[in-house]
Amino acid sequence: MFVQLPATAFICATLVLVPIPWHWRAGNISTIAISLWLFVGNIIYGINSIIWGNTVQNIAPVWCDITTKLEVGSTVALPAAMFSLCMHLERVAAIRDLSLTHSKKRCRQIVESALCFGVPLIYMALQYIVQGHRFDIVEGFGCRPTIYVSIASIFLIWVPPLVFSLGAGIFAATAFSHFWKRRALFSKHLKNTGSALTPSRYFRLMSMAIVEMFFGLLVTILNMWWTMRPGLRPWISWENVHSDWLEVAYFPLAIIPPSELAWTFALWFTIPIASVFFFLFFAFGRDAVKEYGATFRWIRRHVLRVQDRPSPGLYPLITVARPCNMPQSSNIDLCNKKKGTPTGIPYSTSPCHIDLARGTGLLKSDCAPALPYTSPPASSYFKYQEQYSRGSDRDGRPSGMDAV
Repeated sequence: MFVQLPATAFICATLVLVPIPWHWRAGNISTIAISLWLFVGNIIYGINSIIWGNTVQNIAPVWCDITTKLEVGSTVALPAAMFSLCMHLERVAAIRDLSLTHSKKRCRQIVESALCFGVPLIYMALQYIVQGHRFDIVEGFGCRPTIYVSIASIFLIWVPPLVFSLGAGIFAATAFSHFWKRRALFSKHLKNTGSALTPSRYFRLMSMAIVEMFFGLLVTILNMWWTMRPGLRPWISWENVHSDWLEVAYFPLAIIPPSELAWTFALWFTIPIASVFFFLFFAFGRDAVKEYGATFRWIRRHVLRVQDRPSPGLYPLITVARPCNMPQSSNIDLCNKKKGTPTGIPYSTSPCHIDLARGTGLLKSDCAPALPYTSPPASSYFKYQEQYSRGSDRDGRPSGMDAV
């Protein structure tokens, strides 16, 4: 059993789920589909590598029937999702549609859903045409889909992913051209379109789509070349191709040549590598950091039962413990102005709480409305200092400006 295979698969399955919350809120069907298809692929690979780690027995035939079809679907689902994403990015960068209404957004999501999920379903159904037998079981890797290598398989299996990858490249190049023409006002242009995208999100999506597109294009070409090395088989008739359709082929590690085994490893790791690419482009953005903080606070509050403490500011609240006699010219809020106090000398019998970070007085419910703090002129300060430094005020209370 190759222990590294299930560990890698399950870790990557977890990573691709990290960006889903903010893509879900943004209503981005293409990136959600990419994440889900990568998640399904990693889960299938991880479970298969555990079940068939040391055996080639047909333990779970129904599981193999389902998962091999999903593996076939992911072959075209990822390029189709990249195509859908690049098409959306090109539309955003262009000036053809300056407003995004609810109906237009709904229509776009329907088209993206058809590309990301409808096309793979059709692709999985068409694969039956070139499915020579039921499936293969490779020791250490589990169930693998089969293809009757012929002219028909080229057009049904390998051409569609290539077409979607090339189409995504064309849309990506067009989107970059639109950006270059209005690069100075691109941020304002994104706001005018009504899109939730910011320049940083736009470039992350574009970079991810380009990298995944070229990676998928490379994998598809290499896989097609490796599979057709022995040559194409003749397409005689439907009956001939499906004559042994219920057959299951078994491949123990002892009979697999080293070159074939190395290629099997390389193909297996294509899904985890694509998952890592997807994660890295979204794991360290501003949205991701906010999501991490929200998740951590939720765990603290609901799992660890730890109440959040208000984070102290740069300047703490200052409490004046003694009566604060301050001139009105300082515009600092004071509490409970006492009757009989001489005009211009407000007085507080309760402590006054002053937030120096915001420059406002934090007062009780019976206090006057808060006013912004402005420092009094130097002449005003010395005037009041001279007036109250001689002794007490009219009520016999200590005068002067109390400092804390």
